[in-house]
Amino acid sequence: MTVSLEGITKSFLGVPVLRGVDLELRAGEVHALVGGNGAGKSTLLKVLAGVHRPDSGRIVVGDKEKTFAAPRDAQAAGIAIIHQEFNLLENRTVAENVFLGREPVRRGQVDRRAMRAETAKLLDWLGEDGIDPAVEVARLSVARKQVVEIVKALSTEATVLAMDEPTAALADHEVELLYDLVRRLRERGIAILYVSHRMREVFDLSQRITVLKDGAFVVCSATEDLTSDQLVRHMVGRPLDALYPERPAEVGEVRLSLRGAGNARVRDLSFDIRAGEIVGLAGLQGSGRSAIARAIWGVEPFTTGVMELDGAPVRVTRPRAAVRKGIGYVTEDRKGEGLALRQSVRDNALLVRRAALRGAVSRRSGDLAALLKSVAVVSRGQHQEVRYLSGGNQQKVVLGKWLAVRPRVLIVDEPTRGIDVGAKQAVYRLLRDLAADGVAILMISSELPELIGMSDRILVMHDGAIAGELPAGASEEAVMGLATGHAIGDVA
Repeated sequence: MTVSLEGITKSFLGVPVLRGVDLELRAGEVHALVGGNGAGKSTLLKVLAGVHRPDSGRIVVGDKEKTFAAPRDAQAAGIAIIHQEFNLLENRTVAENVFLGREPVRRGQVDRRAMRAETAKLLDWLGEDGIDPAVEVARLSVARKQVVEIVKALSTEATVLAMDEPTAALADHEVELLYDLVRRLRERGIAILYVSHRMREVFDLSQRITVLKDGAFVVCSATEDLTSDQLVRHMVGRPLDALYPERPAEVGEVRLSLRGAGNARVRDLSFDIRAGEIVGLAGLQGSGRSAIARAIWGVEPFTTGVMELDGAPVRVTRPRAAVRKGIGYVTEDRKGEGLALRQSVRDNALLVRRAALRGAVSRRSGDLAALLKSVAVVSRGQHQEVRYLSGGNQQKVVLGKWLAVRPRVLIVDEPTRGIDVGAKQAVYRLLRDLAADGVAILMISSELPELIGMSDRILVMHDGAIAGELPAGASEEAVMGLATGHAIGDVA
């Protein structure tokens, strides 16, 4: 079955959000929808799901025009949305979640046996035999919870699935599981609308790509006919190489030094980071990348070896001590650990300064308004709750709180996860500006083009140790070779 959105327009309070957008979804095809923040992707998804009625344009399912007055109308037409944040009850079983609100009844009682049997059939159809319909959802991994969401959609006889940033909550090793799942869905004739900021996923999974910019349709193309550079140019109006700021001609003195450092998760770490330098840290999931960050910041301290800061030995055993010594840490979990979502932009920007108390290393904090302007946070004002900001602006607030204390060393773990290409460029500029101001930066990223484009050199982790060091501009093959345990000569 084909679902077409034709000439869709939508405005809110007189402000156009969608302007004549066309989109066609075909059975057995993955169609990627990409664009920057504010491009209109979320609004288009809500039109498809029946949350918003378009001001003009039409929705055609098969050969019939449809009007979706509510989400149940879209569901009845075979359309389901898999949201970035799961809509599951943790203390209920898999089967109870799949049939929530639609429980089969026998003799006036909920027929739990029938629910479990039907759920098992759906899991089997999907090729998922590792999930017990009777197990509580709370006991499942994030990847398995995502499977439950998909099975719940299939139980309503959905033939079109829209997936909104489906890998945002997944660990690296779980992404491949999602790839397999998406491919199985496509083989079974499901039409998939795949919304993602991650270029690699878009190219790995989709057969066609539609680009939106400022609420308008830009292009729809077969994936095989586009390059990454062309796609980025369609999205932001500039080539991929232009996203990364120029590297400095030279860097300063050694700021952070590790010699034989280790703990239960990493071992024999010896490397330096200089003032003004961005050192990339690569490696597969579980290689020890984040463990290094947490050890330097005192969450899981080093138990062996020596750490020096500006030539003086230091021992950091808790984050507050790290802040006072001038070490900052931008966690990969922006919402869970990096921000107080129900507090204001102002309160979040001042979190680190307040935590540091008299020991803060602020050399020139400046006015808060100037600080937020310097990181280009777009909000309704300092008192807006940070949960209402876009992902890119939330990440700018996270970085801004460290600018308030001007750290000597800043560790950034997955600094652009879940934000669009335009917001990524702003984050890259901020990091390079911090480096130019003398900050030593350790940057962890799973996106190899980003790591290669931003780093002055790259350290590669394998099995809890540093497998090797690569210069700026190294190839992805060289990085992956070391990350998988091969020598540099084997992959050069």
